[in-house]
Amino acid sequence: MLELDQANALGALFARAGYSRVEPAVLQPVDVFLDLSGEDIRRHMFVTQDATGRELCLRPDYTIPVSRDYLASAEAGQQAAFSYLGPVFRLRAGTSGEFPQAGVESFGRGDQEAADAEIVALALEALASLGITQPVIRMGDVGLLTALLDKLDLAPPVRRRVLRAVVQGRLDGVLDGGDINGRNGQDHAGLLAAIEGQDPQAARAFVEDVMAIAGVTSVGGRSAGEIAERFLARASSRHARIDDGIRDILTRYLAISGDPDTAIGEIRSLTRDAGLDLDATLDQCEARTGFMAARGLDVGSFVFAADFARNLDYYTGLIFEAHDPSRPETKPIVGGGRYDGLLSHLGARAPIPAVGFAIWLDRLTGDASRSTSAGDRP
Repeated sequence: MLELDQANALGALFARAGYSRVEPAVLQPVDVFLDLSGEDIRRHMFVTQDATGRELCLRPDYTIPVSRDYLASAEAGQQAAFSYLGPVFRLRAGTSGEFPQAGVESFGRGDQEAADAEIVALALEALASLGITQPVIRMGDVGLLTALLDKLDLAPPVRRRVLRAVVQGRLDGVLDGGDINGRNGQDHAGLLAAIEGQDPQAARAFVEDVMAIAGVTSVGGRSAGEIAERFLARASSRHARIDDGIRDILTRYLAISGDPDTAIGEIRSLTRDAGLDLDATLDQCEARTGFMAARGLDVGSFVFAADFARNLDYYTGLIFEAHDPSRPETKPIVGGGRYDGLLSHLGARAPIPAVGFAIWLDRLTGDASRSTSAGDRP
């Protein structure tokens, strides 16, 4: 349990750094979380209904509620920085479903590399105030991965499948020439075969009819029409294969791991050898590392892993996590990164840069190893 003096120290630290304390509503709409994290998160949420029958949930994290409140405020679209410390709620086996989370969210900063560095530095300072002075830091960059796939000019369905496979850690089967749709393609093989080659309008109507017969109107916040479109994309890529040259580039890229300077240097050499111009994105990565070093961070001890990825409907750039070196087998005690697309998804009229982190305070106790797989930021 977080001690009162530790909570006060965290609050004071965030305030000194310019992050105003906020406390969004505990009850939140379910569909926002399902749309961003998928239907699977439902089994980890406490779900209820309001008087009109609309589904609500106890907030499973703070980032989306803080973002929603920011967009509803007079500050929407402007630079703003918020902190929080309070309970979040997730169904977890063998332990309490209510546990404390602390963190910060930064919106609207155009100097993104400097903002990223500030967030990482603040996370490490927060951990130091809690007694974790030498955490193990792992980093990645979703934006770098997506930029590489853009340069490889993959067909859209193939690109989506590769991205999902990286996040789910099952890329080997895809790169070895397996079904680009992976396990889900096999699960829905009958349906995919039925619509393959059909006129798109007829195929869409067929999928919607199948869902209607099954009594399904939406899944993960997506309508029957949207789900039909996804099935159509899967059907069109069922027999797609990745070119040997592209497979080699992806295999070599995803194997790169080391301190940020070394890893980015290896990626730069790989992409130049392959005739792919990723210099602008790699320059941004190097600038971010420079800002971290200027803040006194020991970037040489960080690990940048090219295959480190998280929820792609959420993160768009830097991702990072911190582990307690005394309990390396447990889940991260900090998770965070850049999520520039979230505010647009939530209704912002123009793109708004955003970056933040969350500290899973219960993982600093002996119960940390019992946290569920849904315990990280989305």
